[in-house]
Amino acid sequence: MTGTDEVRAFWQQLGLPGLIDVHTHFMPEQVLDKVWAYFDAVGPLTGQPWPIAYRHAEQQRVDTLREFGVRAFTAMLYPHKPAMAAWLNAWAADFAARTPDCLHTATFYPEDGAAGYVEAALDRGARVFKAHVQVGAYDPADPRLDAVWGLLAESGTPVVTHCGSGPAPGKHTGPGPIGAVLARHPRLHLVVAHMGLPEYADFLDLADRHPNVHLDTTMAFTDFTERLAPFPPGLRPRLTDLQDRILHGTDFPNIPYGYGHALTALERLGLGEEWLRAVCWGNAARLFGVAGG
Repeated sequence: MTGTDEVRAFWQQLGLPGLIDVHTHFMPEQVLDKVWAYFDAVGPLTGQPWPIAYRHAEQQRVDTLREFGVRAFTAMLYPHKPAMAAWLNAWAADFAARTPDCLHTATFYPEDGAAGYVEAALDRGARVFKAHVQVGAYDPADPRLDAVWGLLAESGTPVVTHCGSGPAPGKHTGPGPIGAVLARHPRLHLVVAHMGLPEYADFLDLADRHPNVHLDTTMAFTDFTERLAPFPPGLRPRLTDLQDRILHGTDFPNIPYGYGHALTALERLGLGEEWLRAVCWGNAARLFGVAGG
């Protein structure tokens, strides 16, 4: 599955109105340039090159998703230092205002005033937040974030969180630190990015214990990731058990293969059309209130 026609044929054959992608990246150009520079140099970290498949201007990237039939997507952006998150949130609010099919995204960092700008983002209509524990190199259970997690739990706003230890572990990655957050805020709608790779089983366990924990499929099951951190075949039945809490995500545009390969990777799991319909549309439509289908 390589081109636009193949991607569209995938969801049309499932009887879906399109796709919802909960893990796509849009951010200020100067920030995205630095992200791309990181991936350009990440080969020694992963042992294989990481070419950016969709290194295009912003509008072309939006148009590409629309051509694929992605009806709703996110603008995953994240700070790596203090005094950055509020500025990113302002940019994201503007992007969402001019991109109606984008789920208004916001972010945060452990710093004084974080609860204030998170509350302001919610007031402006933010529908999803991004937390990147690995890049931010912070403890998600930092006391300065307790009010933030509380606001997000109370409002029912999903938080897509890179808390697994792939592609390289951080001091605060893994199920333990984010598990401490869930212990204090059990109502939190946490979306574990990348299926929690490489700690797949641990994060599936976390979802078993917390009914509001979801997992996104971003880069999981693809040829690229299977070479790095293969998903154990013995865990596949658990993907069916959690069918209603797994969400389609891709990492577009920062993927080293065509968009359709992520869909092929899901299809070849052999979990059936009902599972694919739930993952590629139904679960996210319910979580985010996306109309249609």
